[in-house]
Amino acid sequence: GHYERFTGRSATKTDNITTGRIYKNIIDKERRGDYLGATVQVIPHVTNEIKDFIVEGNSDYDFVICEIGGTVGDIEAMPFVEAIRQLGNELPRGAAIYVHLTLMPYIPAAGELKTKPTQHSVKELQALGIHPDILLVRADREIPEPERRKLSLFCNVRPSAVIQALDVANIYDVPMAYHKEGLDNEVLAAFGIEPAPKPRLDAWEEVSNRIRTPEGEVTIAIVGKYTGLKDAYKSLIEALHHGGIANRVKVKLE
Repeated sequence: GHYERFTGRSATKTDNITTGRIYKNIIDKERRGDYLGATVQVIPHVTNEIKDFIVEGNSDYDFVICEIGGTVGDIEAMPFVEAIRQLGNELPRGAAIYVHLTLMPYIPAAGELKTKPTQHSVKELQALGIHPDILLVRADREIPEPERRKLSLFCNVRPSAVIQALDVANIYDVPMAYHKEGLDNEVLAAFGIEPAPKPRLDAWEEVSNRIRTPEGEVTIAIVGKYTGLKDAYKSLIEALHHGGIANRVKVKLE
């Protein structure tokens, strides 16, 4: 999906894991007798399987991005959260960092952004043994400095590591928006890579300009059974939009 488009690399089945696949691997191992008759448990068997999946075949890469979806506290995600906690403890110091994405909602009645959801999310994560190095805070408007300081204070994160992730017009503006907020420098600093090399964002700027100022518009109809559900045709929709970017036109789908 977007990972392939953003990095320019083709993903394989080893780049994505589901809970079902993890449990299938464990059941297969138990049936083969790999566990020597031991009782199969979430810890260590499930967490070890997750860790093995993360580190397997990564020796040729400088960085590995591991995303865990869902919400902190979800029972479905607990084995994955525990696995990355263990992994961060097992890797050498400075070899792993945690970036926590949270939501900072705006309450119209109060006329302000609320920090409590982020505070509680971080406290829940800390209770599970993970202390985020960087907070990536989703918001639909600028986060005032007092609120940033409050998040830094109550979440035990450096002020410079509280990064606002504002809504953007299109997803291809995200890298430039994060660069503007200093996320790339903060990540590199956390890994001890300083001074940070200057990124090459010319290609992103070109794509963003083509989306903002198209030279024309084309209308394309998608005929199918599940057109009411956009995700059913996600790859097709994205491919059409990419074709529009390449040809400097706006694609209107019907």
